[in-house]
Amino acid sequence: MERVVVGLSGGVDSSVTAYLLKEQGYEVIGLFMKNWHDDSVTISNECPWLEDSNDAMIVAEKLGIPFQTVDLSEQYKERIVDYMFNEYEKGRTPNPDVLCNREIKFDVFMDIALSLGADYVATGHYCRKAEEIIDGKPVYKLLAGKDTNKDQSYFLCQLSQEQLSKALFPIGELTKPEVREIAKEADLITADKKDSQGLCFIGKVRLPDFLQQKLQPKEGDIVRIPDEFEQYNRPVPEFENKEAELEYFSTKFSYNNEDGKVVGKHQGAHYFTKGQRKGLAVGGTKEPLFVIETDVDTNVIYTGEGKNHQGLYRSVLFVSNEELHWVREDVALQTGESMEVEARIRYRQPLEKATLYKVDNGIYVEFENSQSAIQEGQFVAWYRNEELLGSGVIS
Repeated sequence: MERVVVGLSGGVDSSVTAYLLKEQGYEVIGLFMKNWHDDSVTISNECPWLEDSNDAMIVAEKLGIPFQTVDLSEQYKERIVDYMFNEYEKGRTPNPDVLCNREIKFDVFMDIALSLGADYVATGHYCRKAEEIIDGKPVYKLLAGKDTNKDQSYFLCQLSQEQLSKALFPIGELTKPEVREIAKEADLITADKKDSQGLCFIGKVRLPDFLQQKLQPKEGDIVRIPDEFEQYNRPVPEFENKEAELEYFSTKFSYNNEDGKVVGKHQGAHYFTKGQRKGLAVGGTKEPLFVIETDVDTNVIYTGEGKNHQGLYRSVLFVSNEELHWVREDVALQTGESMEVEARIRYRQPLEKATLYKVDNGIYVEFENSQSAIQEGQFVAWYRNEELLGSGVIS
């Protein structure tokens, strides 16, 4: 009988994951990951991880499977929390959920599971896995979940073949309502529990409060850049080759205070991200202001009026070799090659047509349509026919 360790988070998705595996005849062990100790940054005095681990334990008991809690807060702090602060300080916006899957769930946690004699690790992600024999060896594919509304393949865009080979995603063929229905029929306590919104596994943490613990507030200017800013309407030069053209269009606009007018104050550029509207607290404009750029060195936030402001849009982005990852190493591009794909730059964004161009120092992603708020530090992931082939950090 094959042994599977399920990461039980205390939510409905992982509960049903464990239930289905048990029904399928696996020997199932439930593990709850405790990833956070610093209660100074959680909201209010509720202790969400206690409540969650309690729910996970009740589900395990109901299913008659062994259950234990593992404390990964050391590794979590080193690999996720510190990375987040470093990225924010550089003016980049990290994606802790993607990192958490690569570094914690499918690395540290997977090692613990394998040491318990597990053949697989299962999670409650809405995605699917397929396998094909290519050149005599098995190749694992990461496919979008059947529920397009909940597809979570994006969060797993950094997984390796090694990690995928040991992963199971039992609810990937189901929709959320079907999952809740199964939980009800199985009489699981989590059937109607709301989805968690916090940072991956930390529970209910509000990001600005969390950041303020480590990044000191400092006042700076909010500058409004007019629509007619000269760089938006500069004539496009002749390019000697495609790479020069891609480099030109992937370069972001650069602003100075003199390019616009100061319309307000903020408490720290590193708390803001491109495309953000909330928290600016500047009135008196016809349409709301959006962040179009932040400069953490001078501590200035540049904004534009309205969601169609030209400063929000770019059609090309770049990923350096150091931050480039292929889930399917066998289809990785070599320098000079290109590939037509569909791509997204954030979770739940509809897939957009794009072309990848591999150059010596990385890869360009050129979108057919301009994309709003391409944010450094976030992940771009590319797909072909529902299959996620690779991803990278936007540089």
